Amino acid sequence: MTPIQNLLQVMEELRNPDTGCPWDVRQTSQSIAGHTLDETHELIDAIEREDTDNLREELGDLLFNIVFHARIAEEKGQFDFSDVAQDITDKMLRRHPHVFGEGRDRNWSEAELAQQWQAVKNAEKQQRKPMSNNAAPDPATSANSAIYRARQIQQQAAELGFDWPDIAPVFDKLEEELAELKQAFASGDKHAIEDELGDLMFVCVNLGRHARVNAEMSLRRTNRKFERRFAYVQQQMGAAGIDMDRGQLEQMERFWQEAKQQVG
Repeated sequence: MTPIQNLLQVMEELRNPDTGCPWDVRQTSQSIAGHTLDETHELIDAIEREDTDNLREELGDLLFNIVFHARIAEEKGQFDFSDVAQDITDKMLRRHPHVFGEGRDRNWSEAELAQQWQAVKNAEKQQRKPMSNNAAPDPATSANSAIYRARQIQQQAAELGFDWPDIAPVFDKLEEELAELKQAFASGDKHAIEDELGDLMFVCVNLGRHARVNAEMSLRRTNRKFERRFAYVQQQMGAAGIDMDRGQLEQMERFWQEAKQQVG
């Protein structure tokens, strides 16, 4: 058997109600959804750290989750792993006519490729579920990050024509929301602060979407950058024999500025 066939066999045995693992047998797609999300985050972490060994392991963990979901669906008579593989193969063939179609053109710009991808995607949606001009974006609950969901909502609205024509008014909206957040802080109203902070973050995601920048990945990079710089500050403060506390903020700021030059 191939490695994939072996994996599918392992999953089948794990899910066997009589001889399988009790934990695996009890699971549903809903109960393991959080595990799938965790494995995705761990995979991205391995990619960002350029850890090849861990990357291989995390790809396997994510693949196991995919096989797990497919096995659960197969037991319900819905679809199996082969259907999943065939569906994604067919989708990639449809969405890359510039590679697999008769009129091949590999010199398209990124903008042209993105437009073609979206056009094919929209056509697929129309075939699956016709949408009226007055339809609202599909409601959804999600185990994904709020940033991911915000981008998804915005894209759905944009497909129905509800979107800024270019990036300039998004910057204007950003300044407007920032001013409203400042007013909320001045009022001391916690609920207003929470609402306005959410509005500001939503606009930031929209800004990234218009700039064709993934806000989730952007924030992950910023997190890592902060971790590098703060580790440098801690190291330097320790070497200087200075305690880390609010009273030493000025010294920590000096080391922070050094960190920007030393560790990026």
